[in-house]
Amino acid sequence: MIKEQEAGLPTAVVCRRHGISPSSFYKLKVRYGRASEMCRLKSLEDENAQLKRLLAETTLDNAALKDIPEKS
Repeated sequence: MIKEQEAGLPTAVVCRRHGISPSSFYKLKVRYGRASEMCRLKSLEDENAQLKRLLAETTLDNAALKDIPEKS
C-alpha cells in the first residue's frame, strides 16, 4: 500500500482500493513507512562497507607493488 502511494497513486485511490480510511492509511504509513527506509539504509551501509574493503585491498596491493624493486 505504502509503495503504491509513494509510486505516485493518490492516497484516496490507494485507500479505496484497499478498503481503509485515509486516517488509517497515514497511521500505517507512520508505523511501517520507516521500515522501507531502514531497509534501504541497511543496503546502502552494506554497499559502503564492501566498497571500503575493496579500497583498502587496492591500497594494500598498490603499496606492496611500490615496495618491489624494479629490475633494470
